[in-house]
Amino acid sequence: WMLITAEKDSKINTMTASWGGLGVMWNKNVAYIVIRPHRFTKEFVDGSDTFSLTFFDKSFKKQLGYLGTVSGRDEDKISKSNLTIMHIDNTPYFEEANCAIICKKLYAQNFNPECFIEKEIDQENYPQKDYHTLYIAEVTKVLIKE
Repeated sequence: WMLITAEKDSKINTMTASWGGLGVMWNKNVAYIVIRPHRFTKEFVDGSDTFSLTFFDKSFKKQLGYLGTVSGRDEDKISKSNLTIMHIDNTPYFEEANCAIICKKLYAQNFNPECFIEKEIDQENYPQKDYHTLYIAEVTKVLIKE
């Protein structure tokens, strides 16, 4: 699990995610993530040029579970998680993370059901047709706690 965190209008939101990856695209080191349309964090990622991906050791599993099931629309879940927000290059991340990847958005596109070659993926993962938005972002910094 990781946290996807972004800031919009001086407010910060985060969500737990497990789908995504790292690679190279357009001659840049990139991260790619996907967010469903109903997630509150999507508004923050859409409203910002940057976001962070943070990774934690197993002792934070309870907080990551909580941050993935409670919406920031309903409560101040970050303060209730007891995680500490830090900033680098105007991008929020969490001090307690073992690794923080700072990302600058390059591309966003909604998944299109007609593009699935294996139709079972669509049927199994999108019964409510709530297709993810794919974000590809340049990795601008990697912070590792030693």
